[in-house]
Amino acid sequence: MRTKSNSEPDENIGLETLVQGSVLMLSLSGNWLFEVTRPTFSKVREFYEMSGQPMESVCLDGAGLGEWDTSLLIFARSCQEFATENGLKLEFKSFPEGVEKMINLSFAVPEAEEIPARLRANWPENIGRRTLLVYAGIVRYFDFIGLFCTDVLNFITGRSQLRKRDFMELLQATGPQALGIVSLLSFLMGLIVAFVGVIQLQKFGADVYVADLVGVAMTRELAAVMVGVIMAGRTGAAYAAQIGSMRVNEEVDALVCFGISPMQFLVLPRIFALILMMPLLCACAD
Repeated sequence: MRTKSNSEPDENIGLETLVQGSVLMLSLSGNWLFEVTRPTFSKVREFYEMSGQPMESVCLDGAGLGEWDTSLLIFARSCQEFATENGLKLEFKSFPEGVEKMINLSFAVPEAEEIPARLRANWPENIGRRTLLVYAGIVRYFDFIGLFCTDVLNFITGRSQLRKRDFMELLQATGPQALGIVSLLSFLMGLIVAFVGVIQLQKFGADVYVADLVGVAMTRELAAVMVGVIMAGRTGAAYAAQIGSMRVNEEVDALVCFGISPMQFLVLPRIFALILMMPLLCACAD
């Protein structure tokens, strides 16, 4: 990130340090860029220790700044850390707009604490922790399956309804819109099987059976496998991304607040659409 200030100072970068009453003034000038040699913050610490005067605040004056990039943010963050360590108040004067917000934002999220070496080396504890995580995942999985079976039973008994318009759109996205990629990949897979098979069968004079080989391989195994992979990678990923974005935007929570079951509103229509379209897609792939 590189930004230019309204003023036009000299190209040389500079840092002037002085004391005004109980305020430590830091006047910045020039272009604070990574490719330019910049003053280090250690000079500020040395000046503060040598002054020996009681101070209440640190003031950063950016009236003389020219172009600047992330190096200015790093220096300002160092000033913030220095002020916090010494119980001083940091003030910004004539600084570029947005720098203070960026500095506050960098302190908003605490740094991740490093895991001690004792915990990393304690492999029995790590195994136990991973086992508990796996167990929790299995419990959530069966919870989801049980809730799904309950809602399917409610749908069969007429106690839940699907929105026909949404269901038809899901059928369109799951079936006809996937027809092109299913046909293309199945054709290429059959072509590869035929090419590999004819090379081997020619050695025995049985290349006439290549059509039978392709037909049996595609009909019994490869077509269904290819359709399953395509639907998992294409349609399944689209469903996951759509519901995940709804979760982030709190749309799922809004459904719960309105008394609408997310399982009946989001999950059941998509599963029913897949159940209806998969046999047709497999037939197309065959």
